[in-house]
Amino acid sequence: MRLGHGMALCALALLVAGVVMVTSAGLELDAATPLTLEGILLGRPALYAALALGMLWLGSIVPVDRLYTLRGGLSPIPWLVIGMIVLLLAVHLPVIGKAEKGAHRWINLGLFTFQPSEFAKWALPIVVAWHCCRRAGTLHRLRDGFLPPIAIAAVVCGLIAVEDLGTAVLVFAVCVAMLVAAGCRLRYVAGLAAPALAGIGILIVTSPYRVNRILAYLDPFQEPAGRGYHVIQSIAAVAGGGISGRGIGNSVQKFGYLPEDTTDFIYAIVCEELGAAGALMIIALYAILLLCGLGILRRAGTPFARLLGLGIILTIGLQALMNLFVVTGLAPTKGIALPLLSRGGSGWLLTAFSIGLMLSIDRDSAAAESEGEAEDAEDGMVDAIDEPVPRAETERDPSGLDPFAAEPGLR
Repeated sequence: MRLGHGMALCALALLVAGVVMVTSAGLELDAATPLTLEGILLGRPALYAALALGMLWLGSIVPVDRLYTLRGGLSPIPWLVIGMIVLLLAVHLPVIGKAEKGAHRWINLGLFTFQPSEFAKWALPIVVAWHCCRRAGTLHRLRDGFLPPIAIAAVVCGLIAVEDLGTAVLVFAVCVAMLVAAGCRLRYVAGLAAPALAGIGILIVTSPYRVNRILAYLDPFQEPAGRGYHVIQSIAAVAGGGISGRGIGNSVQKFGYLPEDTTDFIYAIVCEELGAAGALMIIALYAILLLCGLGILRRAGTPFARLLGLGIILTIGLQALMNLFVVTGLAPTKGIALPLLSRGGSGWLLTAFSIGLMLSIDRDSAAAESEGEAEDAEDGMVDAIDEPVPRAETERDPSGLDPFAAEPGLR
């Protein structure tokens, strides 16, 4: 089984777990029907999971190198940059922009809502990988190699950070890591630390709810019914499951106690209903998915494929790690989902499509290796045919003289 197949199986398992847990967490106390198999299979999460599998297949058939250069030598990168900026600004438009819980993060397209930050999260690594490959010889320079992608990332992440600081930090960190892996000098990255921290500090102190999140992280029990309520309820759900859990559908915290139980804090419901065993199983699925991705990177045939794959793996891994830290109280509360598990249509679809791109990279690498092995085998056959056949050793005369040796004196 190829590494891509293992990655696809992990994604499928996470989607199945996501459908079950989102449906369970979405139950209401006065619901007329309990959690049933029919309710799971016919619910909206199951529909999004089916669409996500379709996006995974679509990504697996996309030639990754076509993202670098289209037919005719054209590049899709300018359109990606323009598209990201336009979509991130469109959330503030009065007609299509949709505000929910005071945040302008969605675009309402009628039949469904779309989160532009999700598109930017997966499109920006493509832009960075393209730049690193086009400017491979100048990445060590500040003006030509480092500043252009950082400027684009700063603009995009700045637009995201106005409404979603956690996602902005995630996307910017992935871009910086990709630049370092591509060969940018570390002193340029170190120079970003002060302005980046200053920007994050300004965004925190100018937003009272972000200040409250920091205070709740430092001491949630100072105001247990106020700013610390969310963190306390999440920890209570994590601890309430014990080893084996309460059972699927039997969570207590989801019935009006734990906010955002189907999205940002779905892992707390996993811990409560499935216990430590189920929680470790979810972590193991992410670990196997990431290990398969790293294996695919080692075999990738082009620098663009390697860098893009690195961006995909870093995004999934860091996002999952940030969510787990928030749910368990190890980091301040921030609105960031657990990949392929937390409820969200655009998040599931675009994450699955990106994993499909990893499958495409794996397939191309396997095809290149098979072709190389066939060529080596063909060259070996040609060499074997051209190699002179050594003369067979003749039976020696009992006298010990070689009958083919020249007689003494004959030269």
